[in-house]
Amino acid sequence: MKETLNIIKVGGGVVEDAASLTSLLSQFAAMQGRKVLVHGGGRLATAMATSLGIESRMVGGRRITDEKMLKVVTMVYGGLVNKNIVAGLQTKGVKAVGLTGVDGDVIRSHKRPPKRVKMDDGTEQMVDFGFVGDVDKVDAQFLASLIEGGIVPVIAPLTHDGEGHILNTNADTIASSVAQALSEHYEVTLTFCFEKAGVLRDANDDNSVIPFIDEQEAGKLIAEGVIAGGMIPKIENAFDAIHKGVRQVIITHSNNIDGSRGTTIK
Repeated sequence: MKETLNIIKVGGGVVEDAASLTSLLSQFAAMQGRKVLVHGGGRLATAMATSLGIESRMVGGRRITDEKMLKVVTMVYGGLVNKNIVAGLQTKGVKAVGLTGVDGDVIRSHKRPPKRVKMDDGTEQMVDFGFVGDVDKVDAQFLASLIEGGIVPVIAPLTHDGEGHILNTNADTIASSVAQALSEHYEVTLTFCFEKAGVLRDANDDNSVIPFIDEQEAGKLIAEGVIAGGMIPKIENAFDAIHKGVRQVIITHSNNIDGSRGTTIK
């Protein structure tokens, strides 16, 4: 029987707020058993880019990454955010190591080709996302060797193509891909944590959490605009994980990483 593994993905809205991040790291440190933390940091990257006079562009909840933005996200994700999280976990007795997909060849990807994307106005356009990576493979054995050695991987959303190019990769995609790969070794629960209580029927009402969503319901909610923006790739990654061996996926608030409340994807 496989051992259980919790993969917690924390969004940028949490990592940019010191109190929220401290609370999450305390919960994570108290979580028993094998675990992995994947983080975003998009809001901090946007703020850093703005301070440097670099425009941020998003399409369909995903960032367009030109050469200047690639430098920003590499600095913010792989440096500032990742090391702050690792340092915070060390103070709580967690033997953590910070990784990007580049380190140890953990996550290999390819540069996303231009693709047709549905815009907010309902039209479709061809979009070149720039230096954005779509995951090809995850070295699950390497990660499992760290985990079995008592080390907690903390993974930043950067990958590489094997030809010397760093690629910005959606953190939800990183979490889903890592969960899928590690499901060969463990019974994996993937939990997406952010600043809302779950998937909300009314974005302004935290009490409107939808407790369970299947694919048919998800399609309906996307068509109705209930699920929109950055929540769309999160839902897509959740179902991708379920189809490829992950036991369950939960979307919930960062103060509830045990998954006792929130939205369960089934």
